[in-house]
Amino acid sequence: MSRRSLHTPAPDAAALRARLDRAAKAAAAADTDALLIAPGSDLRYLLGQAGGSFERLTTLVVPADGVPALVVPKLEAPGYADVPTAELGIEVLTWVDGDDAYRLVADRLGKARRVAVSDFTPALHVLALRAALGDAEQTLAGPVVRELRMRKDAAEIAALRAAGAAIDRVHARVGEWLRAGRTEAEVGADIAAAIVEEGHTMADFVIVGSGPNGASPHHDVSDRVIERGDVVVVDIGGPLPEGYNSDSTRTYAVGEPRDADVASTYAVLQQAQQAAVDAVRPGATAESIDAAARDVIDAAGFGEFFIHRTGHGIGLDVHEEPYIIAGNALPLEPGMAFSVEPGIYQPGRWGARIEDIVVVTETGVEAVNTRPHDLVVLEA
Repeated sequence: MSRRSLHTPAPDAAALRARLDRAAKAAAAADTDALLIAPGSDLRYLLGQAGGSFERLTTLVVPADGVPALVVPKLEAPGYADVPTAELGIEVLTWVDGDDAYRLVADRLGKARRVAVSDFTPALHVLALRAALGDAEQTLAGPVVRELRMRKDAAEIAALRAAGAAIDRVHARVGEWLRAGRTEAEVGADIAAAIVEEGHTMADFVIVGSGPNGASPHHDVSDRVIERGDVVVVDIGGPLPEGYNSDSTRTYAVGEPRDADVASTYAVLQQAQQAAVDAVRPGATAESIDAAARDVIDAAGFGEFFIHRTGHGIGLDVHEEPYIIAGNALPLEPGMAFSVEPGIYQPGRWGARIEDIVVVTETGVEAVNTRPHDLVVLEA
């Protein structure tokens, strides 16, 4: 049982219908006859149900012009019973072993010139669809669907706020577990349990990077015993029942840090993270947010130790568009949600990162994580 209820209503039929309509219009604008959406986060966005990907074909056919259809094995159709297909105007086409599901899709599309297939459709389905669709060009659906998913609606933003509050509560409890003499793995196991207790369906990732391990941004956990004076990076997150994800990083010290440069270096990181958040507003480019953080770190002489992009979009996937990185000239728009997470990593010594999820508003920015950004010094 979760300690708190974080229920956010799933999208209603009207919201899903609007998403399907926008998807069809986006396909038409991309000169694509249909989108073929496999089980996964894109399907959850359009149907409210992610489904499962198996050796039997399941796909949502979203034509640029016409009636959508859900092609699904008959034995798996009960898993979609909660989808209001009638209200959504979706025809359900079931098939049984021995039928040619790929031909079923091809017959539905007729003489399609161009179809877009979900980015993570298994190759066994992609190749079989290619054979069934004959001369139709196949492209990726990602560039079409991401244009819809990048701009969160009010319900999605509410879900991200709930996720942010849930993971903030876990960070508030880290002092219960993080102390000298315990291993990273032991601390990580306690944090993972708390992530579920605070309302997530699972802990999708738990990074506890102590001492020199904190200088590896994607360190997981290890059997290293945490020592007095260690700086520890804790990066955690996971999905709520509605599918929207949390992702937040705070940096801790177990007693007073042993390295004399921790306070001054960490102050640079705080300044960089705040500069990037302050730069978020409609019309600013994704790359300008990256530059706002990177310029501060570069000016302080730590540029070589900031080795990743400043952020990534978040929603039904932990990593999705927009990416906050040099070279991405995408103008930000209200409803876009992403992380702001600069870091400074000194190999063999220690590392630090501060990460919040932010949402672009009509006038600026809203952070869904509200825990303090100071280095958290815990009792050893």
